[in-house]
Amino acid sequence: MKLFQPKFFSCLKAYNGSKLINDIIAGIIVAIIALPLSIALAIASGVSPEQGLYTAIIAGFIIAFLGGSKVNISGPTAAFAAIVAGIVAQHGLSGLIVATIFAGIILILMGVFRVGALIKYIPMTITVGFTAGIAVTIIIGQLKDFLGLTFAPGTNAIETMDKVKAVFSSLATTNINALIVGVIGMAVLILFPLLGKAKCGIFSKICSKIPASIVAVIVGTLLVQLTSLDVNTIGTLYPNLSSGFPSPSFPSITFDTVRAVAPSAFTIAILAAIESLLSCVVSDGMINDRHNSNTELIALGIGNIASGIFGGIPATGAIARTAANVKNGGRSPVSGMVHAVVLLMFLLVLMPLAKLIPMPIIAAILFMVAYNMSGWRHFIRVCRQSPKSDIIVMVTTFVLTVVFDLVVAIIVGLLLAFVLFMKRMSEVTSIRRWDDKSIVSDVKAKEIPLHTLIYEYNGPMFFAGADKILDFAIENDTRSMILRMGGVTSIDASAMENLEFLNSSCKKQNVRLIFSHVREQPMSVMKKAGFIKAVGSENFVPDIDDALRLAKNEAEKQ
Repeated sequence: MKLFQPKFFSCLKAYNGSKLINDIIAGIIVAIIALPLSIALAIASGVSPEQGLYTAIIAGFIIAFLGGSKVNISGPTAAFAAIVAGIVAQHGLSGLIVATIFAGIILILMGVFRVGALIKYIPMTITVGFTAGIAVTIIIGQLKDFLGLTFAPGTNAIETMDKVKAVFSSLATTNINALIVGVIGMAVLILFPLLGKAKCGIFSKICSKIPASIVAVIVGTLLVQLTSLDVNTIGTLYPNLSSGFPSPSFPSITFDTVRAVAPSAFTIAILAAIESLLSCVVSDGMINDRHNSNTELIALGIGNIASGIFGGIPATGAIARTAANVKNGGRSPVSGMVHAVVLLMFLLVLMPLAKLIPMPIIAAILFMVAYNMSGWRHFIRVCRQSPKSDIIVMVTTFVLTVVFDLVVAIIVGLLLAFVLFMKRMSEVTSIRRWDDKSIVSDVKAKEIPLHTLIYEYNGPMFFAGADKILDFAIENDTRSMILRMGGVTSIDASAMENLEFLNSSCKKQNVRLIFSHVREQPMSVMKKAGFIKAVGSENFVPDIDDALRLAKNEAEKQ
């Protein structure tokens, strides 16, 4: 598979009018779904609503055009809300632009160096843990608007735990009007999809095609405007909402800024890669296709750089929007490009209407986004069925995401998973000594020559278990030591160093060290390290029979 091969160009070979109509319809429907989500996710990220649309328009179009998937829809997603809000709070919008551009560069490099296939090695427990943690942080972050709370002047509610304290200390300021609108919005979001599943003929079919979030926005907006309820709207909080296409802006990039946002940029890149490629895998199964992961990463990087330059926020593949695209007939990148164009039309023509959307409705939409992304059933299943080490990694990542931030959670989660994996691998490594004069091995009994020790090593020889090599005991009358390595699939530098120590000890005590069944990777490492020459190539034999023959010859010399 080529490094960079956008699906758009390969799809054009068999493209026709029928496919174009299907893609246009799918793109329009996905745009209707993405409209309130893009606005809501921008607000949750601590930026103005139009920046969410900038992201969906610019990054969504570029990634669809250059990407390695036929149907992936990209834009702002809930996974970035907490980390983007943190960057904005600490470094301002200029810091966010630098982080987004930096993350885009990292993504391009990941694609160029074919890192796409390596994303699968990030443990599932970490992704489940931080996804559930992000869902909780989104819910906590939206309680203020859902309840219509008024925080005390000077309240610093940037971190999630600070928001929890601020919410509890401000419960007395709950705005009943806001709560009523929020509850009605939640009711619409929960109940309206049920109408689409009901057996009511054409009515159900129509309802199934209309996103519940759009209905909630319309109902909430009409309720507030017709009754004059005292509820904050987008226009209240963002009176200078822009309805024009943004101009490119290149921030002043300094070494100090890059260093400050680098951890967040790496986190954005990793999250974007994971979520986008996971979305690609899901859509592949839906349309029986195969995406190009490295092409997708390069396109994702270009899209994020463009998003940052035009004032947007980080973008990635959105699984729910991608699934909606497929279900409504989208079969080529054209549908993703149409979705971006439709959102652009709304931005240019209808953006002033967005000022009327009540904030409790935005909060209700984000509650549903958090619920759908939380994967709580998967979380519980892991807790019930998985080993304790996996549960520890998942719960730790979850708690750190909520209590601290995503950067800390991912770093600690990966380190913890790595340490526990090394411990587990070292536990499955075993050494067996052939103590009997004859022992059944494989097919027939093997006679052990006098003054001969035989050790059988099973499992990878790596740093976590390399010290077991030092447990090989050399007795006073030992003349030969045979090390069977048929069960050793790999070896690292730490194990090599211990083998060299073992060889040195054998030479000091005039013991012949013999290796049998050495496999390809260990043999290659030994050769490169000069170990075969140090031991003697004649002491490396293909099977135990040859090794026993050498040991017998050594014993007969005495």
